[in-house]
Amino acid sequence: MARPKKYNISLTDEELKELKSVIRKKQTSKTVRSRCQIIIDLDEAHGKILTHEQSAKTNGVCMATITNTVRLYHNEGIGGIVSLKRNINSDNARRKLDGRAEAHLIEIACSPAPEGHSRWTLRLLEAQAKIILDTPVGKNAIGRALKKTNSGLTKTTTGASRQKRMPSS
Repeated sequence: MARPKKYNISLTDEELKELKSVIRKKQTSKTVRSRCQIIIDLDEAHGKILTHEQSAKTNGVCMATITNTVRLYHNEGIGGIVSLKRNINSDNARRKLDGRAEAHLIEIACSPAPEGHSRWTLRLLEAQAKIILDTPVGKNAIGRALKKTNSGLTKTTTGASRQKRMPSS
């Protein structure tokens, strides 16, 4: 015997319109899109009603996602489903460098090394970043920012492995 439903979803016409418009927007994330589609699938007031298992299968998510989405809708309404709340410990919340600061940092790293040095080091970049950027940035943040780009500051051929020969045209 199946457990009775704890939360019943019954959308108004305005709520249904709002969810469909959120799904159609290009800048909507996949998570928000799937949440909206789950709520539309489980709506008892409009059209066919899917079970949680059927909704999970059609949306390509697990059962925990379905139950969490339904609970979120019940507690916070459509606003809770449409907005993504980042945890304060997530990587995006803790970023020290935004895109503009990263661009300045890459520009510095690609410029010629300062006098007396053969190449940029993380400590040199950290000192230069303190001068140019408004906020002080540590060498770990600088290393992570430069790792994402393919600017290998220490990439010099050491001769340990042979270079691939390009076919002549």
